[in-house]
Parts: sequence; C-alpha cells; structure tokens
Amino acid sequence: MTTRSGETGQRTSASLNVLLTGGRAPVTLDLARMLHRAGHRVYVAESAVRHLTRLSSAVEQCAVVPPPRQDTSAYLAELERLAQDWQIDLLIPMCEEVFYVAQGADRLRAYCRVLVTTMEQLHELHHKYHFIQLASSLGLSVPDTRLINNRQEWMEAQAVLETVGEWVWKPVYSRFAAKVRMPARMTDETGTGTDQEGKASENKRRYLRNDPPEHGQLSFASPWVAQAYIPGQMLCTYSVAHEGQLVAHATYDSRYRTGSVGASVFFEQMEHEGALAWVRTFAQATGVSGQIGFDFIEGQDGQLYAIECNPRATSGIHLFHPGDDLVRALTEPETLVKERKWITPAGGSKAMLMLPMLGSGVQQIFGKGKFRAWIAAWRGARDVVYLRQDIQPFFEQFSVVLTAWRIARSQKISLTEALTHDIEWNGEQQ
Repeated sequence: MTTRSGETGQRTSASLNVLLTGGRAPVTLDLARMLHRAGHRVYVAESAVRHLTRLSSAVEQCAVVPPPRQDTSAYLAELERLAQDWQIDLLIPMCEEVFYVAQGADRLRAYCRVLVTTMEQLHELHHKYHFIQLASSLGLSVPDTRLINNRQEWMEAQAVLETVGEWVWKPVYSRFAAKVRMPARMTDETGTGTDQEGKASENKRRYLRNDPPEHGQLSFASPWVAQAYIPGQMLCTYSVAHEGQLVAHATYDSRYRTGSVGASVFFEQMEHEGALAWVRTFAQATGVSGQIGFDFIEGQDGQLYAIECNPRATSGIHLFHPGDDLVRALTEPETLVKERKWITPAGGSKAMLMLPMLGSGVQQIFGKGKFRAWIAAWRGARDVVYLRQDIQPFFEQFSVVLTAWRIARSQKISLTEALTHDIEWNGEQQ
C-alpha cells in the first residue's frame, strides 16, 4: 500500500532519492524534513499503518511494508522492490529495523547505497555485554559488568554482588531502559519498577527482592547483565561515522525522561571533550560506519563510563538544524572525511518531545525547585514534531499513541514495547 503526500521539494542536479525506514520515530520525521529542505526527495518504508511521517509534506511517498521482525524475507523483498521502483540512491535505516536491513544489505546494495555496517558488528554493539567487553579491550572506561545466563547464575551472582556494592540489572537485548532494575534504594526512592496494568505492588516487591526474571525471560539465548551502579550525571551521544572517522557528533544532556530511567524526552547540546574523545577512539578502533549512539555516566569523580551502545539513529538528531550540515554527513560522508571536517550542532541547541515532556513535568511538580527548572527547559526548547508548515504529523502522533495503546492492551505488553514490537531485534537467528 502506498500513500502520497501533497507538497514536495524541487529536485536539483545534486539531489538524491533517499529511502528512510522507521517512519514512526520522531528522529525519522526530523531527518526527513532536513533532507527535504536540502533539496532531496524523501521516501519512507514503514510496517505500521499509522506513523509520524505518513502525512508529512517533506515526504514524497510512503509505503506500508511487512513487519521486519515477523516476516524478514518479505520485508527485504519489499525494500528491494521499492528501491527499484523509486530509483533510490541512498537507504538509511533509522530504528531497530537496521538489524534486518543489515541482513539483506548485500542484496539492497545492488540498487542503492545502504548506510549500515555489518550484521556481525551491529550485534556486537547491540549486545550489552559484548559491547562492554569490546570497549574494555580497547582501554576505554566502562563499568564492571557480569553476564548472567540462567536462574542459578542469577542467584549466585546476586549472593556475591550484594556484598560489593550496588548493581543495575537488565536484559542484554533491550531498549529505552525496558525491564531495567535499579538498585533497591533507587527503586524505593524513584518508583522504578512500579506498576503496569495493576501489578504495581507485586512488581515492586519482586524488584526489591531482585527475584530472577520469569520463566523464558532469562536463558543463554536471552541473557541479562548485572552492571555496577555509578552515581553521577547521565549523558548521551549521537554520531555519524564513515569507516571509523567521525563526520558528525552531538553530546546531549538527558535530564528529563519517561519515568525515572526511561527514554529521553528533552535534549540539550553540550560541549563535552571527554565524550567526544571516547567516541572518536571507539570509532577509529572498530572502523564502524553509519549512525551510532552511546549512553554514558559521568561519575562524581569526573570519570566517564559508557554503559551501552545504540547502533542506530538516536535523539541527538534533533539538535541539528538544516544549516548544520547533518544531511551532508549522511549523504556524502566520504567528502567530509577528505576535507577533515565533522559536523556538530550549534551551541545551546535544545529540543523536546512535547507529549512525553508534559508527563515528565508532572513528576517535577512536588520536587523542590524542580518544576521551575522544568518550566525553563520547556520554554527554551522546540517540539520536534510540531512544525507550522508541516502540521499533519502533530495530529498523527495521537493516532500513533492510541494504536500502540491498543496493541499493548491486546498483547499484555507495555506501551514502549508496543511501539517497537514489530521492529525490535533480540538476537534472533541471523
């Protein structure tokens, strides 16, 4: 099924036909608008019928494709067809469907450039334990992290770790801090692990006891990690690399989130030489290409620790403006490498996701001085979805959330899981 938007930009001799996947994500909408303003023609392939870019005037055409997680072969076949029909020059996967695109990258490259690294490297970066091992082997700072494959290992690790400090427990395949278990005192103070659909009390008791996950949620195929808890400030990064060389980079503050440890909803550019140096060293050592993000904790002693990697687009995209040349970093990274240039957002750049930011504001009301700080952040940031010249996505987001809510109810999963249930990748057989 294909839908066509109304307005499109004029194509210049240097413009490209760019295919984006993951049209449900705000980062995809923002990048589509940047590409459009730069004179490129933007197309979107998305498995959800309702999504943010569906009615955007920045998008030439959208196609509904098979769900990559449930029907990978059909998904890749449809991408091949679209690449041919739309004469695509460049395909940029934006969300976790990047893992499925990587599985068919060789086929797709017969028709266009594909901004993705190898499946093997993606897996190593996505797996929370393998990533820590890799970074540690490069001499980069990371927290002490233990791999746990079964209930017996869980109980044995817990008996030992409880005597040596506080620990964070999480699945090696997860996103947006889903199922993360913070230290017991943090759980008690912040409410992490509180209810979903009437199970608040039992969930909180289980998290405080730190019982092993339920049957089927912990195995050699789906292990967890226990990671040393480091008090400090959380930072996030977004970068574009080309064969190990950074061509774009942003570090941003992550102070407002969904819940206490969930996905960021407010983004503020910050200069952080330590984060830049860490990412640059990692990129050069691994030779990675494509979009990549990292989550860091800056400890109270000033030491920076990488806690996990997101080998895909992250919300740092929102800090770039049309004149910041992020489009150039994605469409012609080799030129920037030759010119020895890299792109960074303008100083003081701020952005937010308005709807979840409102929810975050409710959490600040009773905190001393926190609500006033939240108001200041709200007033100083742009909503990444709302754009007067492209208003339809603003209204579409309500349908997106409603659809996800219905999926969450029918499948008895969280709203966050419902938003990614058909694109996420959890180490399934390659």
